[in-house]
Amino acid sequence: MTAASIAPKRRLRWFLDLLALTLWSSTAQAAEVALPSLPTDLAAYRVGQSYSGLLIADPTTREMEWDDFSNPGMLWVERAQALWEQRDGQAGKACVDCHHAPASLRGAATGYPQVAADGKTLHTLEDRINQCRQQQMQAPPWPYDSDALVAMTTLVKGQSRGLPMAVRIDGPAARWFRRGEQVYQRRIGLMRLSCHDCHVTLEGASLRAEQLSQGQSNGFPTYRLKWQDLGSLQRRFRECNSNIKAEPLPYGDPDYQALELYLAWRGNGLPIETPAVRK
Repeated sequence: MTAASIAPKRRLRWFLDLLALTLWSSTAQAAEVALPSLPTDLAAYRVGQSYSGLLIADPTTREMEWDDFSNPGMLWVERAQALWEQRDGQAGKACVDCHHAPASLRGAATGYPQVAADGKTLHTLEDRINQCRQQQMQAPPWPYDSDALVAMTTLVKGQSRGLPMAVRIDGPAARWFRRGEQVYQRRIGLMRLSCHDCHVTLEGASLRAEQLSQGQSNGFPTYRLKWQDLGSLQRRFRECNSNIKAEPLPYGDPDYQALELYLAWRGNGLPIETPAVRK
């Protein structure tokens, strides 16, 4: 498939998303899937030396994120609302049976990734959702970065919008944190670059028409205008790997899991923005 054949499909996807968003925003359903509002004071997006990529986004992108009627990521929130009440699996249960309204989970996402009850496994929020599906609903897990899992992750994490990230890196999480730090520092690919090189050493520098940010993860899942889609943090990892001519790891790889914890720690204190909007 050529780039020329892909471009019209992306434009069509963008048009359909905008059309669906326009129709959605004009109905009463908007009230049913509303998330907590985000602060519009830019000072809220800086904590000490850490800051959200929203600070260096252009004003139109910021306004798109702050306005739920304009934020394309809200389409996935609406989809997840339907999934929330949809019974599935051999147990014939739905999320609503255990958790009632999604708002009951406000604050739950601030501590992810976190070590699971077994003391050994590191769970991202996506893993925890799939664990519920398997154990409580007796339903198959959703594939990583699938539309359903991205949507449900957005709905759940979005309940904590505006609350500060607060992951723990002590106790059994310490070894995962150390591994994540090593992954962050490791130079890979034909370009021999690391996450640290771009988001610490070269932070603030221009890369083509973009300014390199700190690469914070507090807004994922994020709607990227480049993707014309809402995507997970590990999708972004894989894209970064490809950009530096490195082999992307499989979704759920232990290195990606550990890297998620390290990035969340770097952003501790920053408000959750899910679904964020970026270029």
